[in-house]
Amino acid sequence: MDSPHGAAVKAEDFGLKGPRGWAFRGIGLDAAPGSLIAVEGPSGSGRTCLLLALTGRMKPTEGHAEIGRHRLPKKMAAVRRIAALGPVPGVNDLDQSLTVAEQLREGALLQRHYGAPIRSLFRSRAERRATAAARIDAALDAAGLDLATLPKGERTTVRDLERLEAVRLSVAIALLGSPQLLALDDLDIKLSDTERTEVWALLRSIAARGITVLAVCSEAPADAVVLRTGPKEDGAGAGRDADADADAKAEAEPAVEKDSGAKKDAETGPATATATENDADDTGNDDNDDDTKGADDALAEAGRA
Repeated sequence: MDSPHGAAVKAEDFGLKGPRGWAFRGIGLDAAPGSLIAVEGPSGSGRTCLLLALTGRMKPTEGHAEIGRHRLPKKMAAVRRIAALGPVPGVNDLDQSLTVAEQLREGALLQRHYGAPIRSLFRSRAERRATAAARIDAALDAAGLDLATLPKGERTTVRDLERLEAVRLSVAIALLGSPQLLALDDLDIKLSDTERTEVWALLRSIAARGITVLAVCSEAPADAVVLRTGPKEDGAGAGRDADADADAKAEAEPAVEKDSGAKKDAETGPATATATENDADDTGNDDNDDDTKGADDALAEAGRA
């Protein structure tokens, strides 16, 4: 696995609106390459929509963002090439029927097919296999997953993994492509306090390698750049423009060219939120929604990313 320079993540008045209202609106962010960015908020507050939009999987409807040198929404395909998804439930779930070794080989094969330079196709089969094996070993090391500790080693099925082991496996697969931005959703679901501490330590180690990390969570660590999502406290914008909601639709682009795009509806009612960096004075707006129904509908429509 290469050690790429991380992508800076910037956003200004970034927003996405669907038929049920605003998923997020007025996002402001300026994070340096190699930052650990946490999207903090309750479930259903638009966190996943923001993550997918910042990684080029969903098309925003207002404002803009820059991921590395690529400006959204104009350069969504370019952003997808440098931004990898770790675990994002409902979008890129692991195949529960595969073994860990099979899941890793599939990830390496897809990376070679879609992300490798053309010249790599002219290498011998033995050379391609050796290169893939080396990348897998490096990715597993970076993700902190030792296959020897699994019940059946690399032949352990994905369904038999503990939650933390599955997170590490998803991260390892994402790192096979040497991304500049790594994104993870619902990071702390079904994890104990000790396991959460381990996951954040893992993400810090990845950020220390130079890769920018974007993670959705319910509670961010103190050292992260934080985007907080949730209903606007003063109640402004709580009304609903039914006509606008009926006419608006957030379109998502595919993560790989042959796949259908990931789609998400926004939650009921327009909403805003604030974006803050710990120990800093900069303040912007972040995404939120009034209830969880829109988020559930959005995940049901999301394609493979």
